[in-house]
Amino acid sequence: MKILLFLFAVLLLLAGCQNKPETVATADIPGIDSSVKPENNFFMYVNRIWYDTAQIPPSQSGVGAYMFMNYPQRLRLQGILDSVSKANNTAGSIEQKLGDFYASGMDTTTINQRSFDPVKPVLARIDSISSLTSLMKFVATEARLNNTSFLAFRVGPDNKNSKLNIAHIYQTGIGLPERDYYFKSDAPSVAIQQAYKLYLTRLFQLTGSDTATASKDAGIVYNIDEQLAGSHRTNIELRDVNANYNKMSVSMLEKKHPNIGWQNVLNDLGAKTDSIDVAQPAYYDKLNTALKSIPINKWKIYLKAYTLSNYADELSQPFVDASFEFNKVISGQAVQKTRGEIMAASVDQLLGEALGQLYVKKYFTEDAKKRVLDLVNNLQKALAARIDKLDWMSDSTKLKSKEKLFAITKKIGYPDKWRDYSNVMIVKDKYFENVVSASSYHYLFQLAKLNKPVDRSEWLTTPSTVTAYYNPNANEIVFPAAILQPPYFDNNADDAFNYGGIGMVIGHEITHSFDDQGAQFDKEGNVKNWWTKDDYAKFKARTQNVIDLYNTFVVLDTVHVKGAMTVGENAADVGGVSIAYDAFKLTKEGQDTTKIGGYTPDQRFFISVARIWRVKMKNEFLRLWINNNPHSPPIWRVNGPLMNNPHFYEAFQVKQGDSMYLPEEKRIHIW
Repeated sequence: MKILLFLFAVLLLLAGCQNKPETVATADIPGIDSSVKPENNFFMYVNRIWYDTAQIPPSQSGVGAYMFMNYPQRLRLQGILDSVSKANNTAGSIEQKLGDFYASGMDTTTINQRSFDPVKPVLARIDSISSLTSLMKFVATEARLNNTSFLAFRVGPDNKNSKLNIAHIYQTGIGLPERDYYFKSDAPSVAIQQAYKLYLTRLFQLTGSDTATASKDAGIVYNIDEQLAGSHRTNIELRDVNANYNKMSVSMLEKKHPNIGWQNVLNDLGAKTDSIDVAQPAYYDKLNTALKSIPINKWKIYLKAYTLSNYADELSQPFVDASFEFNKVISGQAVQKTRGEIMAASVDQLLGEALGQLYVKKYFTEDAKKRVLDLVNNLQKALAARIDKLDWMSDSTKLKSKEKLFAITKKIGYPDKWRDYSNVMIVKDKYFENVVSASSYHYLFQLAKLNKPVDRSEWLTTPSTVTAYYNPNANEIVFPAAILQPPYFDNNADDAFNYGGIGMVIGHEITHSFDDQGAQFDKEGNVKNWWTKDDYAKFKARTQNVIDLYNTFVVLDTVHVKGAMTVGENAADVGGVSIAYDAFKLTKEGQDTTKIGGYTPDQRFFISVARIWRVKMKNEFLRLWINNNPHSPPIWRVNGPLMNNPHFYEAFQVKQGDSMYLPEEKRIHIW
């Protein structure tokens, strides 16, 4: 719900005057490595002792903060699910659905006894395909159950009319993480290609094919993948907001893609619409020709592979093992996760807001929610002040920037209204069917929104996931309950800890509303130019400085950060630290100089920034990260922003000749 500008201003003024809850400061900061000079490598100065001693659990590809906090988080969820699965729950209650879903997945004896029986009817339907029409009918019908192959359909806001949900389709159809994996010839990429082919071979063997036939069929699947991959846009190209919005009439698509037959596909999807946003048109152009040039029998082999791969983790242990062996090569994960952790993640994914209700009740407080809201308000106030002082932006664009800033919707902890799972049928002894039932529910939930007004109260993640996000279509920032815990937030900690922790994350997400993508959306969430031509040219030049700087950062061997792919996140990191610091200075502690544990408030602020990105990863996962993740690796989420922050230079006496030093003219100055 949008709130008028003057009301936001009043709230911000009040937030600055409110008394803070009683806090306790940590007496000291353990883990600082005095052998590392902070001015040379601040990430390691703060984290080196931890980094050198931390052990990555064999079932994980990394350890520490950020996304890897979801490992201990899943153990929390597992505790909740263990409890409800053993209770005598009322039929139809969320406790019954959660408990029985979890119990069905933990019953590996029954799952193994069923082998791949649950998926045999789907494979039989593939065998019965005899034409392009029946092939497309199968693909569309299965897409309704999240068994996707070469068709990716969703319902979401229209980029040019953010109040309305429309149909979207986007590139898909490949089994490797992204297109470039098919065309690289370096040793790690070749190893991943071979592992994928071996995985496909193993899936066919597990359903009865001999080795020679299975290997041949795997080659057919890989060849189709490769053809489709050639039409994919790169991860960098996918950042172009306007290029990835192509709303077309269904009648035009019918003429353009006769082999796909869009009207029939939409009928089978249950989607009544006269237009579709085709995010990456080249992919569907290629699919249309490939449907004719590739024989039906080869497409049937391809669909069997994707069906088996999609459901591998819901079938018997040999299928789970095959899936793991492939993913192990990509991620470096040494052993499989425990069944309990796997099921906690599965329940969170498929019944997330039901589980979220129990999680919030046990682990989240309203006091924490209120304090985080105070932080958000102070950060908005700080960014508004920074915008006023910009020397490169005109007054008219400054006014529109602040209008957008104060129109941001703030979602903290959990949704105001929870999803209704009453139509999801869950039984205790059929895990596969439970997954299908929940997947069908999610599809129908999404489909019901087609051509309807956007529900701005909806969340795109679960309360129990350690993450945060900015959604440009809704101009909203979202902080689930799960991230509102140490090292990001502690309701009993001092302001330096919290502003350097969750404050940096808040600043990061707010800055996304003005990054290379977010800057193209107006305050209502529409792709619309609100800049003067001159201001936008200056903005683009400054974002290019971000790309150029981060391109110089080395990650692994000779592998560098991909500046153009990570520019939005890097700009948000630089801006996030700066805004959080200014907001910190609005607090009593931020205006004080009293040392705690031997560190000034400013030093403690920057130490907290470094601690929230305390992460250690397997090299295999780090390579996967660099190729696919729009964020820089954790070390550069610390050192990169701080190299550009003048207050860091003052706090730790960084000077010319130090590794963290950047000449003033090379530092990033956007927000």
